[in-house]
Amino acid sequence: MPDQYIIRSNEYIKILPVWAQELANKYGSKTANLYILHGNILDFLPHERKEGEFTFTRIQDYISEIIFGNRDIIAYYDRSSGVTFCEPSMEQDYNSAAPKFAVNTEDGKSDYFSRDPERCFPYLEKYFLAQSPKLRKVLIIDQAEHIVPAGDLIRISDADRYCMVTFNRWATDPKFIKSDISIILLTENLADISSRLSSSPSTVKISVPFPETKIRESFLRSKEKEGKLMLDRGLSPERLAAITSGLNLMNLNRLAAESYEKDEPLSLEFMRKKKKEIIENEAGGLLEFMESSFDLSHVSGHDFVKKRFMNAAKAIKKGRPDVLPMGYLIAGPVGTGKSFMVNAFAGEIGIPMVKFRNFRTKWQGETESNLERVLNILVAMAPVGVMIDEADAFLGDRDQDGDSGTSNRVFAQIASFMGNTEFRGKIIWFLITCRPDLIPIDLKRQGRAEEHLALFYPESKKDREDLFKTLVRKLDLDIRNFSIADLFRKYDHEYSGADLEAVLVRAKLLAAMADRVFVKREDMEEAMGDFVPAAYPHEVELQNLVAVLECTSKEMIPSRFQKLPRSKIISDIQELKALLGER
Repeated sequence: MPDQYIIRSNEYIKILPVWAQELANKYGSKTANLYILHGNILDFLPHERKEGEFTFTRIQDYISEIIFGNRDIIAYYDRSSGVTFCEPSMEQDYNSAAPKFAVNTEDGKSDYFSRDPERCFPYLEKYFLAQSPKLRKVLIIDQAEHIVPAGDLIRISDADRYCMVTFNRWATDPKFIKSDISIILLTENLADISSRLSSSPSTVKISVPFPETKIRESFLRSKEKEGKLMLDRGLSPERLAAITSGLNLMNLNRLAAESYEKDEPLSLEFMRKKKKEIIENEAGGLLEFMESSFDLSHVSGHDFVKKRFMNAAKAIKKGRPDVLPMGYLIAGPVGTGKSFMVNAFAGEIGIPMVKFRNFRTKWQGETESNLERVLNILVAMAPVGVMIDEADAFLGDRDQDGDSGTSNRVFAQIASFMGNTEFRGKIIWFLITCRPDLIPIDLKRQGRAEEHLALFYPESKKDREDLFKTLVRKLDLDIRNFSIADLFRKYDHEYSGADLEAVLVRAKLLAAMADRVFVKREDMEEAMGDFVPAAYPHEVELQNLVAVLECTSKEMIPSRFQKLPRSKIISDIQELKALLGER
């Protein structure tokens, strides 16, 4: 393949994916020679030879064959295999030339194919520099995190120091660019690579994305042509591609192969189950799928908030993600059903909803690596909702100390990702908290968690009765006729949704102990008469006030707070914080 078609031909560049175009353009500019490719690098990569027709190959072969045309000199290195070449003729030439540069080891054997980078890199360097500048020399290094790992400089081994210094020298020495020598490092997570290398201005970083729907469909059709794709009746490659966002082609290939070997067609339900399992495994347990059997009709009260979510659901169904907020901040005191509201919204719109789990570890660099892996998966899964419960404690802020700056970097990474407008309507954030005042402004400003909503306890007896009926439906209780209004007149507590649900579960238990499947008035009387709401009035009042302060609409605010001046609310908050020992 002539040079001009690899770099300069507009016709050829058009059929390269974006990441490959970037690599080709950077290479063609002759301004850099050290590249880090990260992301979906372990997958089959698609090459569109004609419109809608793809071939699929591994990344090393993709770079060698498609970007560089298997021409000139293309070498590979990894810790397991040492030095190899893409063509036998290249390996033979290196084997013949390398002894000129070899320094014998103690056992008298040359090391130019060694698995030890300290032994083989000097030979590769001298060999590449000895070749004609008209020849392209490419060294592709797989699993680079095992050669230049992230970590404090004082803690890395001498071998890792050698590799880092070598790569930095190769990246900045003009003779390597003049000699047309390119070094390509492959790693899944950029955070796993030494920051001294990955953050260097001499290094080009390129993200390889997960396959889009069109690519997944083409891959499945190629399997169908091979006769190795068995689909349940009514399920097509197009439909299967649409529901497998977040899976890469390796995952799809494995599922298709397992189905073919077992002679069991892939079904819609099986694929949904497998998708959940695979993504949770790929995320290392850092994401949890939330499957909801409820929708917004199961939510009692909170009419303003429900209306906002219903409008958002309509926009999603009409294909108008551009009108959606980047994210929601959902505040309110404990027990008001904030998490349930988000679950119900997920059931209303029918897109996947995942919950962030703790990605922080005590190991240097691993927290950033975990977060990078999770964010890449979210991009691949889009459209997706992301719920972060107890967001005030989970997300931290920019000013945390005591962990070598990890928390600051993590916060900046999340804030930057949340504010990326390319993901509007594709990745919808739900920050749930009782204490929105503890969430940094960076995350709840416009362009991130834009819509601020608040849930409060039911104010009137009618509100409590409506909530009671909704919870009866949610818990699938069989309650025999009696006056709910009478019960609330007799037991006049300020019930939260969680309180009422606890009472109903107790009444259901009493009925079960009496060998009944239905709940009688006597069960409710006993459960409500015995129930004592948890006594933390100052904490709840503080949670109420900070939620009121976050509200962006008066319609959400309970009537008892609506006429309070903002200054009064702020001073009450300060007094309550002082009372509770907060700063």
